[in-house]
Amino acid sequence: MSSSAGAARIPATETAVLGRMAGKVFIFPLRVYYEDTDAAGIVYYANYLKFIERARTEMMRAAGIEHSAMRAAHGVMFIVKSCALDYRRPARLDDVLEIHTRIVVLKRASLEAEQAVLKDGEILLHAELRLACINREGAPARFPPDLRAALEALVRG
Repeated sequence: MSSSAGAARIPATETAVLGRMAGKVFIFPLRVYYEDTDAAGIVYYANYLKFIERARTEMMRAAGIEHSAMRAAHGVMFIVKSCALDYRRPARLDDVLEIHTRIVVLKRASLEAEQAVLKDGEILLHAELRLACINREGAPARFPPDLRAALEALVRG
């Protein structure tokens, strides 16, 4: 697994990355399963939060950042500070979706991201999030230098 962050990578296990980078956007494929839907076969609204979380996690993994390694090496982790979702159209059982994720702003201890869930190029859901970096005690923490370098590489594309 290669990363433009090079030596700035946080030690990661040898796991496969699901998804791919396309410039500044990480594209994560996802199929809708029965367990994701309600009785009408439509994706239950709260499951979109799980979908976009998986996509962000895989984007970080593609950059050489694994949450468990970040916590072990630096004692820091990400939390979702705020999240705004705009539901536009429903996803349904067996749909093949793409979740597009990009970091739009990188600050000292937080970042802002945009995510979109698409089917056949049409946006079904748009999300704007702010993630904060915190230490083990739950206090805000600046990004450690190697984590910051890996995140900057994602912003640059």
